Amino acid sequence: MQWNGGKQGRSESSSSLIAKYLNGLCANIGSARGNRVAWSILERLGRFDRSSNLRYPISVFMDSSVPCTIYHILSDEYDLASSRDEFLHFETPYQILIATILSAQTTDRCVNQVTRILFSRYHDPASLSVASPAEVEEIIHATGFFRTKARNIIAAAKVLEQSFGGQVPDRIEQLLTIPGVGRKTANIVIHHAFGRSEGIAVDTHVKRVSTRLGLSCHTDPDHIEQDLLRIFPPGVWGDINGLFILHGRKICRARKPDCSHCVLHELCTYAEVNSS
Repeated sequence: MQWNGGKQGRSESSSSLIAKYLNGLCANIGSARGNRVAWSILERLGRFDRSSNLRYPISVFMDSSVPCTIYHILSDEYDLASSRDEFLHFETPYQILIATILSAQTTDRCVNQVTRILFSRYHDPASLSVASPAEVEEIIHATGFFRTKARNIIAAAKVLEQSFGGQVPDRIEQLLTIPGVGRKTANIVIHHAFGRSEGIAVDTHVKRVSTRLGLSCHTDPDHIEQDLLRIFPPGVWGDINGLFILHGRKICRARKPDCSHCVLHELCTYAEVNSS
């Protein structure tokens, strides 16, 4: 499998000179330690504040073997095939679409409890498209933002009926025309319902793990996705979402990350900065 380190052509500017220096730094002292030193240098230069001030993410400078190493370490640590109960439950493209819309700002476990009732009552787009908003709101209340979500999933069902013959479309651009669907939801549906990976779904866990590892310096999910697509090959795009989610839930938690037990500790810029 070919891995793309994500380097791109740019003019001979100060950013270019810094990039060349950091590339050499990573190569000379080892990619993992080099990336951490690069992070530190950029912080001291005032070029990086863990948001979006850096024109190019650390991933542009890192050795192309680092993403490969991250992927293989996480693949050894987490078995996606045996972890299905930790993700959204579904049987049809319609179900994964609706479940993913409902998953915003809540847990997969909560959504699974709700959709068990929802899908027993509204088993296809046709039945959901004519549902009473009040009844749907009552069923999905526990997921939060229940009025907006009820409005979105009913509207989504209507679009499926009116524009796609009651079927969930299998193209990103078509999915994005459905109410409540952004790139994250579209990527999840394409991967899980149709077995293809055309992008990487970036949720709160993927965002957190990606930025802490130095794979992206952005805060916007769409920009983070582009950074990840640049350094990981298409063959693993579908797995990255699941692996990063599991790692974010179990180890790289938002408030108290367990860096001392993290299998990526030696590759992690966040761990280096916060342990020094």
